[in-house]
Amino acid sequence: MTKRVLIVDDSRMSRMLIKALMEDLHPDWDYIEADSGDQALALATGTTVDLVTMDVNMPGLNGIEAATRFKQLQPQAFIAMLTANIQSGMRQRAEAIGVNFYGKPVNDVIVAQLFADFGAARP
Repeated sequence: MTKRVLIVDDSRMSRMLIKALMEDLHPDWDYIEADSGDQALALATGTTVDLVTMDVNMPGLNGIEAATRFKQLQPQAFIAMLTANIQSGMRQRAEAIGVNFYGKPVNDVIVAQLFADFGAARP
């Protein structure tokens, strides 16, 4: 079954890297991108997604705020916080809202773990 993935990051290079690593493992999935939390929320109102990768530090809504709102719109979505902001406080904030936390830099090991967690979270 094809899954839809939303990659949210203000860095075009980060989005490209995340997408390339994910496509290596699941080339048959649909990938869409947003460059801000605001754009991600706009997409959430018209497009159902299965998996969201969310950066924390972005202009406008930060990743925690955007993830919180996204979960209200699409509670079934698995949200993965992908961030260079790896302090324990940020990890705790992500976990408090029910979001999985992964540190940058993103690489094939991180993406494989994210996909394993995503698969384990699906009924």
